Amino acid sequence: MLKKRQGLFLLATVLLLLVSCNISSNDKVVRFQGATMGTRYHINLVVTPRDKSLPSKARIKDTIDGLLLSLNQQMSTYIADSEISRFNQYKKTDWFPVSRDFALVASAAQGVSQASKGALDITIAPLIERWGFGAKAQFEIPDAVEIKAIQKNTGFTKLAVRENPPALKKSNKNIQIDLSAIAKGFAVDKIIQALQAMGFSNALVEIGGEIRNIGFNQQGKPWRIGIETPDHATTVSDSLLTSNTSLATSGNYRNFFVKDGVSYSHTISPVTGSPVKHGMRSITVMHDSAMLADAYATAFMVMGPEKTKQFVRQNQIRVSFYYGSDSKLKHWQSIDKTKEKWLGEKCQKVGGCTYFE
Repeated sequence: MLKKRQGLFLLATVLLLLVSCNISSNDKVVRFQGATMGTRYHINLVVTPRDKSLPSKARIKDTIDGLLLSLNQQMSTYIADSEISRFNQYKKTDWFPVSRDFALVASAAQGVSQASKGALDITIAPLIERWGFGAKAQFEIPDAVEIKAIQKNTGFTKLAVRENPPALKKSNKNIQIDLSAIAKGFAVDKIIQALQAMGFSNALVEIGGEIRNIGFNQQGKPWRIGIETPDHATTVSDSLLTSNTSLATSGNYRNFFVKDGVSYSHTISPVTGSPVKHGMRSITVMHDSAMLADAYATAFMVMGPEKTKQFVRQNQIRVSFYYGSDSKLKHWQSIDKTKEKWLGEKCQKVGGCTYFE
């Protein structure tokens, strides 16, 4: 489920704690990290004197890794016998049983597809692969005839999802799906839910740039998250103070290839079957759900600046995005600066990376 995301990274000083002792009130913050979904996860847990009967660090780590392992087995196209791989290989048009989480994620993706008029489309997996942004990473430019042929086997309306009993169905037996635009956000939501069930009320979870936080940081203040400017210089231009919020960022300024002097973005338009050519450089989406923030970030990268402005105004979605060229980079946002405490001053640059604390 590798999908490169930019804009929300961690302090380089995050430490891995694998000791098995119990958490006590003397532990002000406990941090975990690990590998998952072709990227890394980082978790900050803030412990307060009010937190009682907390589990051991080993149990927390095992719970997190077990949950992520299960989700990978459901939704990773890089695992040959995962649920998604088996569904993609299934060449029939009857209902294909899947896990409840798998159906929930696919259903949410279809909802965003419907709302965005197909800007998000989880069935464009063959196009992503053909352009070289999939597992093979062979960057080649298909001609118009080949693109049209591939598009006959894409289209979110050719996929049906039901949640009870959980199952997916293709109207075209050659349909294949890719959940990388939404799965990491869902994993973040699931980890937050697991941590809350363990008794934590102050935490921040990040997977490959998708973030969700609850409560406050170790200073008892809202979590501070830096936003990277998409100018190839890894500068941090803004930061945002948030609590009980999810953020997801998608960008075109790192994951691309150049052929004969032309740059080709990893963001593929389901309509044209080719990389988008508008000026959207990166977008950060704020939402109650990390899963939906993740999905809308991809949809907006496909839609482009003007359509995104119209959509977020009509649907009251909080976004901040950059568009234009390096020399004429423009910034637009629908975030309430007072309510969300958006900070316009230059943030501290930490090792060239955006950060949270």
